[in-house]
Amino acid sequence: MHRYYLMGMSKLSDPENTEPADLTIVYDGECPFCTSYIRLVHLREAVGSVELVNARQSHPVIDEVRARNLDLDQGMVVRIQGEYLHGAAAMTALSRLSTPTGFVNRAMRAVFRTPGRAALLYPLMVRGRNMTLRLLGRKLIGDGREG
Repeated sequence: MHRYYLMGMSKLSDPENTEPADLTIVYDGECPFCTSYIRLVHLREAVGSVELVNARQSHPVIDEVRARNLDLDQGMVVRIQGEYLHGAAAMTALSRLSTPTGFVNRAMRAVFRTPGRAALLYPLMVRGRNMTLRLLGRKLIGDGREG
């Protein structure tokens, strides 16, 4: 289980923890880009607790995401205040919540802060992710699911 802390306020991705986080990020733990982004993002103190969930592990929030027909091979999911944001919308939300600390955060904020720009660029990132996973010999998330 990956245990990262964002601004010192993350809850661990523990399926036994019944207390909901203020913000939940569902990402692909086998994608080098996704994992690097999650490690580098800094979220504002106002967000509160953050739960990171690897989409390739069993977790109740994964069932919730799938019940909403959100394709984890087409984008990460952010759950905030009970609302599920997927793909470009998730990236826009994280960009708006992140601090302007560090080059990567400033760059991601600048690029993905507006929904229109995110909608244009995020599909290119997904294609790059999928191609990289194939080159690394890793399956897409949906390819590893049963039935």
